[in-house]
Amino acid sequence: MAETSLRLLRLLSLLQSRRTWSATGLADRLEVTTRTIRKDVERLRRLGYPVDARPGVGGGYRLGNGASLPPLFLDDEEAIAVAVGLRTAAGGSVAGIEETSLRALAKVQQVLPARLSRKINTIGTYALRVPTPEGPMDPHLLHAIADGCRDRTRLRFRYESHDGTRTERDVEPYRLVNDRRRWYLFAWDTDRADWRTFRADRITPSGAAGPRFVPRTLPPDPEITARVAHSVRTATWRYRARVVVHAPAAHVRDRIPVPVDVRELGPQRCEFTPGSDHPEMLALYLGMLDADFTVVDGPELAAALTHLADRYRRAVAEWPSPDRG
Repeated sequence: MAETSLRLLRLLSLLQSRRTWSATGLADRLEVTTRTIRKDVERLRRLGYPVDARPGVGGGYRLGNGASLPPLFLDDEEAIAVAVGLRTAAGGSVAGIEETSLRALAKVQQVLPARLSRKINTIGTYALRVPTPEGPMDPHLLHAIADGCRDRTRLRFRYESHDGTRTERDVEPYRLVNDRRRWYLFAWDTDRADWRTFRADRITPSGAAGPRFVPRTLPPDPEITARVAHSVRTATWRYRARVVVHAPAAHVRDRIPVPVDVRELGPQRCEFTPGSDHPEMLALYLGMLDADFTVVDGPELAAALTHLADRYRRAVAEWPSPDRG
């Protein structure tokens, strides 16, 4: 009987490890016959575990969704990942789940082997978390946004930008992106006819969900996360300028120390819109281009370039001109 119980636990663990198993595959792993596998599956069903069976090519056994959560069998790395994730969630990244996460963490740690418990406690002792100044995210708002992404329903909301400007937005939601401190919505802005990134904690829903929409061709996930990261990085720049560079776009991308979007204007001309918190820093970046450029728009940058140019000329005023030897 003990051997049968142990085999049932191993069978349940295998069914949890991947989506579908053939009877032959399970029999090979457990070193029994397929007939024994069928009997063991029936035993699991009598214990309340919903094991589905699909006949034919590509079929097999699969653990379905039941009324209650079955015991989980985790290897060492999975157990550490779960415990660290629960500890992080208990820190309050999403409002309302802190206490629940702590209860779940206590249950996990209670059954952990000593070797794993020591590792997790060590991480908890020496790892620090940078708090989010704005506080934890509202889980109901996250759920509403996720529902819109899943159901393909437009979202209407009031949005407050970083400078306090409030606007009404109507968007097609596609992805929620988390950067460990904040949540962002990646969506198609119907009024602006372009992809936009919105900080979720600055969204205030305006009533019920809007009508359904036909999904657009979505950029690949790595491109979405890159766009969100770029938007987050540049959203709070105080100064921007439009600059035409008399060099290929590839030259600009190689020389600027941060990722920038550059638009080709020709073989030897391109345009981009750099930004910075300080116009002098922006001027220094442009000086690193080693190429001629024209400031099309950006009075703060023009003033900073003029000021730096005068300073540089004064710095070498006593040196002989290279043209005079």
